[in-house]
Amino acid sequence: MIKCTKCNEVSGIARAGQVRGKQRYHCKHCNYYFTFQSPPPGKKSSPAHHATILDIAHKLKISKSTVSRALRNSADINQETRDAVLKMAQELNYVPNYFASSLVRRKSYSIGIVVPELITNFFSQFIIIAQKAASLAGYEVVICHSNESFSNEVDVLKRLFAYQVDGVLLSLSSETKSLDHLQVYSDAGVPVVLFNRVKNKPGFPTVLADDYHGAFIGTEHLVKNGYRNIGHIGGPGNLQISKNRFRGYRDALTKHGLEYNPNWTIYHDLSQADACKCAKTLLDKSSRPDAVFAVNDPAAIYLIIEAKKRGLHVGPDLGIVGFSNDSRSEVIEPSLTTLQQPIEQMAETCIHLLLNKIKDDRFAIPPTTVLKTTLIERCSSKKEGARGKEFKSLIV
Repeated sequence: MIKCTKCNEVSGIARAGQVRGKQRYHCKHCNYYFTFQSPPPGKKSSPAHHATILDIAHKLKISKSTVSRALRNSADINQETRDAVLKMAQELNYVPNYFASSLVRRKSYSIGIVVPELITNFFSQFIIIAQKAASLAGYEVVICHSNESFSNEVDVLKRLFAYQVDGVLLSLSSETKSLDHLQVYSDAGVPVVLFNRVKNKPGFPTVLADDYHGAFIGTEHLVKNGYRNIGHIGGPGNLQISKNRFRGYRDALTKHGLEYNPNWTIYHDLSQADACKCAKTLLDKSSRPDAVFAVNDPAAIYLIIEAKKRGLHVGPDLGIVGFSNDSRSEVIEPSLTTLQQPIEQMAETCIHLLLNKIKDDRFAIPPTTVLKTTLIERCSSKKEGARGKEFKSLIV
């Protein structure tokens, strides 16, 4: 029921055209014209209208198919028509409906990337590089993170499946112990590539750094610098990355005739809080190691911080080597010796393999792709405390 805004009468109200896109009314009782700034009382606002191909076609008095071909830059549309369509699309703020297009083409031209966390430099850099590579190939990227929770990982993967992404790149959470939740992707023929943090299971190819060799070289570097009692801060035992780095550490000790002391190996869940706890536990031991190889840089960095609090000189008193070359590893004092993962190569390889599989289901992704790591020697592993020139040496 429309009420006059001047005399409050409800009878004798008639529509009187539109003004600036708004309905105008006329009250016969007081001869007053009025409009509403918001929807009239008792009337619901209509949902926002998004311009469609039909709107462009109606405005230009051409067919829907002509508009569609012009927007796709089809060769059979002349330049004049194409320019008119693009101009009208801009005026109407037209945005392609990718969901509707995906129903027609049975492809969404989107992929999901699921990472366990966004705190460390590795995953943020991976996403930036992968997103750029996917965009150049005409694909959108949906970014999710599990926050190191298996239940969150399951939930985001369900959502990505509901969004009908064409494929997924996945790095597992620290809690993930099986890949059963990926079976729905396998059954639907949607490719999934695991990277960095992986588990070996047929049907789910992996792309990772050479964690074993990197750990071997990092530990051997400590041995060659004069350390003999070398401990280890490890990661969750359910992750392949933790197992491979532990094996590399153990085998390096064996090669050089050094005894493995299980009392000097501590495992953590890859969280910052647990890394800090591990550092304290290791340094609290009555007989502590004179060097430590850590499964990642955050664990190594917290060990440096805790050692300095206790008056230890990192390098001369306690050698430390990390893994990943986190952005903080170069600026902490003393700077951290670490293994650099090939982030750019890993991200681009993952996108290349995934998109090839999406475009051609017959494309066979190698079960495992292993990329070389690089040792970066800095001050934390110098037993004599010298602060010589830092250098990089390629693992071969």
